[in-house]
Amino acid sequence: MFSKFLGKSKDKSSQEAKSNAELKFKISKMNLTDMRTYINNRISDLEVNENGLFDIMVKLTVTDDQTSQKYLKIDDMDSKIKKALELVLSIAKHKKITIFTVELIQEFISTYDDIILKYDTENKQIYASKLRNSLDVAIHNLNEMAELKRRMNIVGE
Repeated sequence: MFSKFLGKSKDKSSQEAKSNAELKFKISKMNLTDMRTYINNRISDLEVNENGLFDIMVKLTVTDDQTSQKYLKIDDMDSKIKKALELVLSIAKHKKITIFTVELIQEFISTYDDIILKYDTENKQIYASKLRNSLDVAIHNLNEMAELKRRMNIVGE
């Protein structure tokens, strides 16, 4: 009798896991332009969520097991580097960011520090400071969301 009631929640969680796996697969096949389109919520069949933002940052920061290379290399074209940096900036400003995504942004900045500095000096840009400022803003927004949730829990009790 209760299995019908409990089964619905299990079906819902398995459906979420299935949709997250599908999203992860789609993100793994995206290029930088497609990822930016996804983050700006311009892909009609994919809704932006925390898992998608996290998966994009994982793709940008983690070493690929098959090729043993990072997503960005020091000799990549300037346009690719700029798109990646703009993508990270837009993720940091996104409302659905989580603490895990912020940690990956920190890892991105430390991993690609040499590429960021080279790009800034060659192209007279200030992405190093933009990334650090956006990281500070993301942390501040996470703290505000946590404070709001804490207040909601106190009022709700």
